[in-house]
This record gives sequence, structure tokens and C-alpha cells, in this order.
Amino acid sequence: MSVIIRKATREDADGKGYVHYKSWIETYTGLFPDDVIKGLSLERSVDKAREYPENTYVAIVDDKIVGFSCYLESRDEDLKYYGEIMAIYILKVFQEKGIGRLLINSCYEELSHYSGISLWVLKSNLNAINFYESEGFIKDGKQKYLYGKEVIRMIKTNKVT
Repeated sequence: MSVIIRKATREDADGKGYVHYKSWIETYTGLFPDDVIKGLSLERSVDKAREYPENTYVAIVDDKIVGFSCYLESRDEDLKYYGEIMAIYILKVFQEKGIGRLLINSCYEELSHYSGISLWVLKSNLNAINFYESEGFIKDGKQKYLYGKEVIRMIKTNKVT
């Protein structure tokens, strides 16, 4: 399987929006309340992708977007000089094929000038937590709530070379 990783453009909105919508259903059904999942909208996901194409990489297999990652400067006031991985979503059928590592590596390159990187992950999403731990992220004890479910913060210090 050949995977292309590249920066997203506005023209990628349909594919990115579909991945965001579909992967939320695939990943979070049973982890978030049913009304949250039922309230998802493909149209809203595509609109958001069209509105915010920046700071995004897409993963393409056979000319189809199958995953994406987003990054930015940390939004957390207590993490000065940190970057943040805001999202990594991959369609379920393409998970565990190395695409997540390719996408996260793209974020690492973009965030390499920061002293560290943070991300937020649903506490009950053990697959994601295991993946981030394998990448060197650690739980730092910070938490918040999203739709009544606990989300935890993980951080990784960038090595200065």
C-alpha cells in the first residue's frame, strides 16, 4: 500500500470532512453518549474542513483521503513554548498500517521549534493512548471534560539538537 502525506488544501475539504465524520462514528460510538454521535453531521464536518484547511496534513491512499492530522501552537496557558497536535483521525480500515506514524511525524516536523508538544485524548480511548505512549508522550495529570467524558492531556518534550 502506497501512502502519500501532504499538506491539505481547501480542495481536500470533502475528503477530510468525510474522514472526520466517519472516524468519529467509528472511534467514539460507545465512548460518547449516543446523542453526541447522532448529532454528528457530514455537512458540518466538510464545512469545517473547508473553513480551516491550514495546519493540516492529509494521508492519501489510491487517490482517496483516508486520514489527517492537525497541529498548532498550544492553546493551554500553562504550556508556553509548546506546540499542540490537535487531531489525528484515520478511517478504521486504514488504522494499524503506519499511517498514524506518518501523520504524527509531519506534525513533529512542523512543531520542532517548540520546547515540547501536547495533545488531548479521551481517557477511555486506550488505543489512542497506547499509540501516543509508544511515541513518547506521557500523561501530565491535566484533565477536562468533553460531552461529560474525561479528556486527559499528554505531553512530550522536544529534544534540542
